[in-house]
Amino acid sequence: MGTTAVSALPFLSLIPNCRLLPLRSRITCSSPAASPSSSRPLRFIITFAPPKPQSPPSPTPDCDFISDSGHQLFIPWIARGDDGKLRLHSKPPARLIHSLVHEDTGTKRSKKEPKEKGQRKVSGEISQYSKAARRFYNENFRDEPQRLCKVLAAAGVASRRSSEELIFGGKVTVNGSVCNTPQTRVDPGKDVIYVNGNRLPKRLPPKVYLALNKPKGYICSAGGKESKLVLELFDDYMNSWGKRNPGTPKPRLFTVGRLDVATSGLIIVTNDGDFTQKISHPSANLSKEYIAVVEGDVHKRHLVALSQGTIVDGVHCTPDSVELLPKQPDISRPRLRIVVHEGRNHEVRELVKNAGLEIHSLKRVRIGGYRLPSDLGHGKHVELEPADLKALGWKS
Repeated sequence: MGTTAVSALPFLSLIPNCRLLPLRSRITCSSPAASPSSSRPLRFIITFAPPKPQSPPSPTPDCDFISDSGHQLFIPWIARGDDGKLRLHSKPPARLIHSLVHEDTGTKRSKKEPKEKGQRKVSGEISQYSKAARRFYNENFRDEPQRLCKVLAAAGVASRRSSEELIFGGKVTVNGSVCNTPQTRVDPGKDVIYVNGNRLPKRLPPKVYLALNKPKGYICSAGGKESKLVLELFDDYMNSWGKRNPGTPKPRLFTVGRLDVATSGLIIVTNDGDFTQKISHPSANLSKEYIAVVEGDVHKRHLVALSQGTIVDGVHCTPDSVELLPKQPDISRPRLRIVVHEGRNHEVRELVKNAGLEIHSLKRVRIGGYRLPSDLGHGKHVELEPADLKALGWKS
């Protein structure tokens, strides 16, 4: 029996997944207090210490940190992965670093600055856009350089033709050099321009569009001292410009087309040369409506003669429409509504004269799709809205 029990030790080593721990294993032998000659055999009891409990495996970090003592130094970062589960990292996740970089931390509030919403910040205001953003806008979206004569006209120096004369006369310098070419491209915001020793402002005046009810007796072009000019009707408007637009240069106004001194009614006044050229050019095909008050009676033959047209400046001009308007109690003379689109000099007057009639008064009431407001008094003006400019054929 004892031999069999002792021989079991090497047999245990043959059992799969079984190993003996020599440091912790022990063999005890117990026997009753008896003589060696006792009939009861010896019995060996073999016991093993329980296995040492193992700690759960720690998560494998992304990278190892070794301290000076040689032990691993682990800095934990707990973040949720793409699968929605929390994971342990040894370094900050990439998206966390990205969010920290792009986070708007704001600016520190000074103790002297007001904290209440109702109070405004007086000094030290931060610009709405950064320098890099303003530089990008100026390089990509800013207006392109324009011809020098056009810039001078837009700045109110003189008309485009007079500006060309100033340039040819050597009275204009660009960046310290005399410029004799009106087609030179310049940028008032960057280039230093002097005219007769006076610095041209960097900021050009804004575009102005006005509708005037011109009275009789005023001329549209620049005349002598004895003549009454249409632009004199805007003296109050120009004098109050600085109060309404502080820090902005005054515009140089001029009329779009002309009305003769004896004709009243609608005329457009602006400082936009492109706008003037657009609606004044024959390709615009803008119709113009006039109300002519004539002397005497109007018969059918007069209307037929008006419809057939007449020769004006060597060109046969035919009106778009001619209509005899109903009589009004306060106006004893007959009124004719005449619509033309060419707009030649004295065209309506020549048509009426060729028909054998004499004009008492002539008034223009419509240009294109814009009609003179009925409540706008003589010598008064009104600013045109974008819808009004669209009615005049201006799409910019």
